[in-house]
Amino acid sequence: MSVAVPDAPVTTGVITTPSRLVNEVDNRDAYVSFGLAYLLGHGAAAVSQGDNPILGLPGWLPITLLGIGLATGITQATVAALRAQRGATGPDILTGKLLGAAWVAAFTALFLAITGLTSALGMPELQSILWPAGSGLVVGLLYLAEGSARRNLLHYSLGVWLALTSTAALFLGTPGLYWVLAVAGGGAYALAAILERRRLTRYAGRPQR
Repeated sequence: MSVAVPDAPVTTGVITTPSRLVNEVDNRDAYVSFGLAYLLGHGAAAVSQGDNPILGLPGWLPITLLGIGLATGITQATVAALRAQRGATGPDILTGKLLGAAWVAAFTALFLAITGLTSALGMPELQSILWPAGSGLVVGLLYLAEGSARRNLLHYSLGVWLALTSTAALFLGTPGLYWVLAVAGGGAYALAAILERRRLTRYAGRPQR
């Protein structure tokens, strides 16, 4: 009488490590949109403001370019986050929703803070400085939160850079503020878009759960 011996489990030699997100967020489109917003919006303000402006542009043009770019970037970031949640677990889905809601709450708070401050001081002209610096600070802090939650060092590092450069630029006044935001901010987004492709390539080679 023979005794059946169960087959030993076959090992592939690869140790899989769990990932918090089933699909990684691809931030390239959002980085490009935000980068163009910085380069075009803040760049237009830099060349058209100050005692000796380089170009004579209408005052509404820089803020319009910035607003369109920011709105496009936020939309692209939201779409990328929703796409990455496909097949994710309950906690990961909740994390994504909370991070998405944080964008709305943060920019609403920024609007109230800037509007209330300039109204209380009777200095509405400060909005032209506070909005560029404040939006950079808010986006930077949101990137810090997203980078921490998703364990994305590139996203986190970009957030640190944006938060610090946006607030430090306030010491320069205009048009120096806009030059820093256009060059340092727009350049950082361009570099991040390039590095994001490399990050996603490395991520694609990692074993999934």
